[in-house]
Formats: sequence, structure tokens, C-alpha cells
Amino acid sequence: MKKLIFASTLAAGLMLAALLIPASATASAGSVTKRSLTGSSSNPKHIVHLHHRPSKGRLRAGAHPRTRTHGWTSPTWFADPTQGDEIAGEDPWIRQAAVSALGNLNGSVVVVDPNTGRVLSIVNQKLAMTGAFTPCSTIKPVVAAGALQEGIITPESTLRAEGRFAYTYGTTRVNLAQAMAASSNEFFAKLGQMMGYQRFSQYAHEFGLGERAGLDIPGEAPGVFPDAPPEQGGMGMLTSFGSGIEMTPLQLAAIASAIANGGTLYYLQYPRTPEDLADFEPRVRRHLDGLTNGLPGVRAGMAASVLYGTSKLAYNPAEQIFGKTGTCSDGGTHLRWFGSFAGDQNKAYVIVVLLRGEGSMFGLHAPEVAGKLYRGLLMNPGTEAQTLLPAAVLSK
Repeated sequence: MKKLIFASTLAAGLMLAALLIPASATASAGSVTKRSLTGSSSNPKHIVHLHHRPSKGRLRAGAHPRTRTHGWTSPTWFADPTQGDEIAGEDPWIRQAAVSALGNLNGSVVVVDPNTGRVLSIVNQKLAMTGAFTPCSTIKPVVAAGALQEGIITPESTLRAEGRFAYTYGTTRVNLAQAMAASSNEFFAKLGQMMGYQRFSQYAHEFGLGERAGLDIPGEAPGVFPDAPPEQGGMGMLTSFGSGIEMTPLQLAAIASAIANGGTLYYLQYPRTPEDLADFEPRVRRHLDGLTNGLPGVRAGMAASVLYGTSKLAYNPAEQIFGKTGTCSDGGTHLRWFGSFAGDQNKAYVIVVLLRGEGSMFGLHAPEVAGKLYRGLLMNPGTEAQTLLPAAVLSK
């Protein structure tokens, strides 16, 4: 069974980060700190600007697909997002930490073991299991993996990005880690145009988009992968915002798990009884052998996103976290995604956060929720989930 190899990925991510930042922003040669990566503390705007203004007229490839209405239909807050959840079989400590991190936000939190596919907890199960939504920029790691595997780019290749990058990096040509950290729409729209629909569709299906992520999870939605690029924006919109795709939090958890563990896509299993737990065995859906060459570059980009990019509110100095945000409008709601993973072969977690709400909702709140949960999990030396797994599973 493939395990998480974080040390080498972190080293690669930090090496890339050292190359990404202008010399004036680094503390010294061979030394990269969070402060040097995030720019001047007196100028927080030095990082990135997450949103474009709504464009007038025809939507450009890579432009933000904002809803041109103020008629928000989805509330930002719920009195109790856990209402209706069935918690039998969940790890109680993880469940408590996830509920505390989400609070009364209108959203869902999914926690999975990436080395086995076991679902450890789902907060707001109805939203996570029956709802499918535009993935927004969380589609970008899938795009990056395909582009790297195809040889369209290398981690060092640079492409043109939005003009704001000239302010952030001193250039409008950026590499993959920079583009992933700042969630460049133009960069990933270009990758989609270079890859084409057929090749991207192949990799998206390899990651499980358009099919259920779970094994016999009642009521789980399969999501949607379109038969063609969207008419408005084409491949650029498909690969920068996931326009036309409908993804569930469980699907994003399965994708993040495969990126984390080195290319094994597990069926997600959600044991609900003591018998289910006693009989639990990981079930491999498929090995992503055609994508393993690109995964280190994807992990480096997700590390950069947390170190100095749009995911920085999840940053934890005590634990390396890898993540990718996604923010866009979908009908009458704003969506705020965060797909992430952290840990090692002994104790590893995938955390997916999906938040819904009005236009005033703070865009970076999803990684903040995950960051709180990671800090809570890090404080706990062991969980019931680990002791309940068969010894043979833990020893692999």
C-alpha cells in the first residue's frame, strides 16, 4: 500500500518556493521562512488578490463566473449544520473536532484516511453525500496532474498569468507552484486549451469525476462530468473553474487521497456498525499509474498554496499541510471549497470543507475551518479509528 511521503514533497515545495519569490523577498540563500514567502507583514496585499471584477458582456476563458444577481438564496449560517446526521461508526473524537471547527456555518466537513479510504467523519451528511456542485478552482490539481503527465509543462515551465502577478512576483509569467498558490485562472485556462477536451476528460475520469466515490454509501450522488466543454468559455472555463462539472465533497476527498498517497484511488467506505468496523478492509478502485509522474509537482503546488497562497489560513507551523481552495458562484450561492491532506504513514488525514452562503461571505473561510480542525487533530495523540483498524491494515 502506498503511503504518504511528506518529507520529500516538503523539500521539493520549499525548493520551488525559493525559486518562486523575488530575491528581495527571501531572508537569505538557502533559508525560506513563512515570513519571506508571504511578503511584507506591513503590506498584506503583497500576496494575491483572489477575485476578478465581473466582466461585462461575453465571459472570457479564465474569467470569474460570478452570478450577476444579488438574489442570494443560500444562507451563510445554519442554526445546526449537524441536524439529521447519523454518527454511528464515526470516530467520536474526530467528529467532535470537526463539528467544533465548522461551528454554525452553512457547510460540510469530510474527514478521510487517505491510506485506506475509510471515512472517519462527515458533518452535514446530507450536503456532502447528496449534493454536487461546481468544483471552482479545486479542479486545478487534476488539470495540473494531467498537464505534467502529458509533458505539456514541467514544474519549472512558465506561462502567462493575470496582470496582478506583476505586482506579486514582478512578472506575468509564472510556474506551476506560483500559479497553484495564487490560483491563476489564466494559467490553468491555458493548460486546458493546450491539453484539449479528450485528454483532460481522460484524466478527470481517472480521478473519479462523474462516478460515485463511495462503496455502497446510501444516497451518494455521482456528480457530473460534461460531454463537451461549456459553450461559454470553452476549455478555459472547464479547467480554471470546473464549469459544467458537478462534484461532491466525497469525490474531492477521494481525489485528495490519491494525490496524497502517491496514486491509489480507494473506494471510500463509511462503516456504520461495530461489525462493519471489525470487517473493514481497504478496497482499491484503481491505481493511477498514468498520473504518478505528475503528482509530486501537484503536491508541491498544494504545499505552496498553504505556505504563501490562497490557502494560507490553514497554515500550521507544527505540521505540513497541502491544500487547494476553490471559490465561485453557483446559482444563488457562493461556494467556498478547500481540499487538503496532512500527516504521515502512521496517522494521515484528508479534510474537505465546503461552505455555501451569501456574497458577503469571506472567501478564505474554508481553509480556516480546515486549519482549526488540523490543529485539533494534531493535539490528539491517537484516535479510536486507529485502534479499530485491523493490525494487518496498519502494518502495510
